[in-house]
Amino acid sequence: MPRFTTNWIGNLPQAFLTHLGDRRLEEVEAIIPDIVGMSRGKAMPHHKFKPDETFYLPISLFYQTISGEYVDMDIPDQWLEKDIVLRPDMTTATAVPWAEDATVQVICDLETREGEPLGIAPRNVLKRVLSFYAEQGWKPVVAPELEFYLTKPNTDPNEPIEPPLGRTGRKGASRQAFSMVAVDEYGEVIDMIYDYAEAQGLEIDTVIQEGGAGQIEINLMHDDPLKQADQVFYFKRTIREAALKNGVFATFMAKPMRDEPGSAMHIHQSVVDTKNRNIFSTKDGKETDAFHHFIGGSQKHLMSVVPLLAPYVNSFRRFNAEGMSAPTNLEWGSDNRTTGLRIPNSPPEARRVENRVIGIDCNPYLAIAASLACGYLGMMERIAPRPAAVHEVFQSDSRLPGDLGAALQLFDDEHPVRDVLGRDFCSLYSDIKHAEHDEYKREISPWERQHLLLNA
Repeated sequence: MPRFTTNWIGNLPQAFLTHLGDRRLEEVEAIIPDIVGMSRGKAMPHHKFKPDETFYLPISLFYQTISGEYVDMDIPDQWLEKDIVLRPDMTTATAVPWAEDATVQVICDLETREGEPLGIAPRNVLKRVLSFYAEQGWKPVVAPELEFYLTKPNTDPNEPIEPPLGRTGRKGASRQAFSMVAVDEYGEVIDMIYDYAEAQGLEIDTVIQEGGAGQIEINLMHDDPLKQADQVFYFKRTIREAALKNGVFATFMAKPMRDEPGSAMHIHQSVVDTKNRNIFSTKDGKETDAFHHFIGGSQKHLMSVVPLLAPYVNSFRRFNAEGMSAPTNLEWGSDNRTTGLRIPNSPPEARRVENRVIGIDCNPYLAIAASLACGYLGMMERIAPRPAAVHEVFQSDSRLPGDLGAALQLFDDEHPVRDVLGRDFCSLYSDIKHAEHDEYKREISPWERQHLLLNA
C-alpha cells in the first residue's frame, strides 16, 4: 500500500479536484456498504483523516435487518460487538456534490483485528469471487443497468406510492418507454444526476425512459466488477439526493406500484483472458465452450442464490407481474427478453450474457458476486446449457421461486455456490433474511384492514 504524504488531498482523483476548485476541503466520509447495500461509516473534519490510518466500527452493524433489528446469530461472544478495521481505498475517493461543505467520500476495505479480510462484508464477498476467476487467468467484465422510479414524496407507508408531477404539472404517463418527451418531464432531476455524476467521476452510458410512470433507466459502462459495484453503490445515493433536491423521491423498490412494471438491475457479463480477449468467442467469431458453460452454470446454480438477486418479499412481486417485462425463468436465448438469461446482439468480441433476474433492490456487490459465481462454476464443471429458447418462454418449467420463503429454502440447501461466496457469509445472510421474512409475516397489511375489518 502506498504511503501518502500530508498533501494527500492533491493525490485525489481529478474529478474531485475539479469539483473542489479553489475551495478548502472540509469533511471526509469513510464509508462501507452494509448487508443491505446502504452507506454506513464515519464523517470527520478533513484534518482528522489520514489515508494510511485505520478506523473502527462494531461488527454488529452486519447483524442488522432492513428494519434495523439485530439478529441473534448464535455466534460465540456475538454481543461483545468487537470492532472491525476500516482501511480507506483511496482509489474510490469521490466528491459528495450535494453537501454544502466541500466533502470527499471514500469506500473502506474491511478487516478483522487480526488483519484478515472480513468474510461477511459484501465488498469482500465480491473480491473473493473475483479471486477464483483470477486463479484461472480470467477477468470478468460487467455493465449494470439501473432502473428506478421517481415518485411523489410518500411519508405515510399506509398510502400507495404515486408518480410525481412533471414539468407540465401532470403525473408521469405509463407505457412511454424510450420517449424523450417523458424523460424531459423530469429534466431537472436528470440534469442534476448528470452534474452529480460528473463531479464524482461516475460514467453514464445512456439514460432512457422505461415503461413505468416516472421510471428511469441509467446504463453504466462495461468495466471491472468491483469498480462497477462501487459505482452502483455511489449512484443509488446520488440519485436519491438529486431527487430530494427537486422535491421528489427516488425509489429502488423492485415493485413500488401495483400496476406498473418492476425495476431491475440487469447486468451484462463477459470474461476476458490475460490478453484481454473475450473467452466467449473464438478467433473466427463463434461461440466457445466457455460461453455455453457459463450459461449452463447460471441455469444450474442461480436458483440457489435467488435471495441475493431478489432479497425482499417485494422483490417477487416483480416476477409475478405477467406482461410487465420481468423474467420468470432461467432459460437463455438470443435477443429474447422473455428469458432470464438473454444474449444481446453484438459483434463476437462483445459477446456477453445478460442476467435479467436481478432486481434493483439488491446489494450490487452481492448480486454481481452471486451471478459471476454461478457462471464460474459452470465453466469449472463444464455444465452444458439447455437448448436456447427461440420463442416466448413465460411459461417455462424452469420458473423462479414464487416468494422469498421458497427462495430461502433453496438458498439454505447444500450447494457449491456456498464455497465460492463463503460459508460464513451465507449463514449470516440466511439468518438475516429469515428474520426479515418472519417480521413481514407478522405485519397486518392495509389490504387486510380494508377488506377484512368489517367484511370477514
